[in-house]
Amino acid sequence: MKTPAQLGLFGFGLVAVFAVAWGAGTLAGPIAAPSEGDAAHGGGHEEPAGSPVKIPGGLQVAQDGYRLELTTPTLSTVDAQPFTFKVIGPDGKPVTAYTTAHEKDLHLIVVRRDLSGFQHVHPALGPDGLWSVPLKVAEPGVYRVFADFVPAGRAEGLILGADVNVPGDFRPRAVPVGVVDDYTVTLEGDLVPGTSSKLTLTVSKGGKPVTDLQPYLGAFGHLVALRHGDLAYLHVHPDEGTKAGPQIVFYAEVPSAGTYGLYLDFQHEGTVRTVSFTATTAGVVTPPTPTPTPSKDGHGHGH
Repeated sequence: MKTPAQLGLFGFGLVAVFAVAWGAGTLAGPIAAPSEGDAAHGGGHEEPAGSPVKIPGGLQVAQDGYRLELTTPTLSTVDAQPFTFKVIGPDGKPVTAYTTAHEKDLHLIVVRRDLSGFQHVHPALGPDGLWSVPLKVAEPGVYRVFADFVPAGRAEGLILGADVNVPGDFRPRAVPVGVVDDYTVTLEGDLVPGTSSKLTLTVSKGGKPVTDLQPYLGAFGHLVALRHGDLAYLHVHPDEGTKAGPQIVFYAEVPSAGTYGLYLDFQHEGTVRTVSFTATTAGVVTPPTPTPTPSKDGHGHGH
């Protein structure tokens, strides 16, 4: 496929067998036994008895004794307000020591459950283990936050997720597709469940190839994929041979057929931008965008 993609300013700073492996194209996910619901939704082939089964990252609020504890109940659509949270460790205390991964101790992804309003930000850690970052979202709805981090002394990273409500009139949106700021990104390649899929994203500006991309968080691009329906999380980095454009090559493995929201972060001329678009695996039809149903008071309400 070759899909034009909408480029937006990196809104608030730049989210399955998915993971935080963080080698180029290398994925590793949390280990757990799948539920009956996972199997019912096409979670892949049956594993031999006794084999560890990987499940998508970001679907759990707690794993391996670690728990994501939100201390801010809602987000604002009016102005940027502090969003705070803690990571509670196996000892029941807030975690205060982390291993830096891609230049940050923790990456926070924020996205509305219809895959719109994507943000990737980097909170500040206080001495008491409280993370804080100013956040503002564009529209009301239910948002998912993903904390992507590596606790000190632990070999593997964790991706914990939780929902946050934003009060107001919810109106479903489609993931934007198009161009903005004179940038265009095209996607070539197909997502094939259960195998490493090569995806090539080509960046151009004003119709001319961009050949001077700048590193951002240690790479020329960061790609996040979220599975439509449950927001299973995948984050991969460019192939080691990727240069400063115009092409950024990723190898990503998705665990099941379906529709995925894709989000690419890249930096050019000192500004980080995010492009978002939708991709489906072979034979999958993109679901229609929900249409708000007018209520008696004349305002639309999504379902």
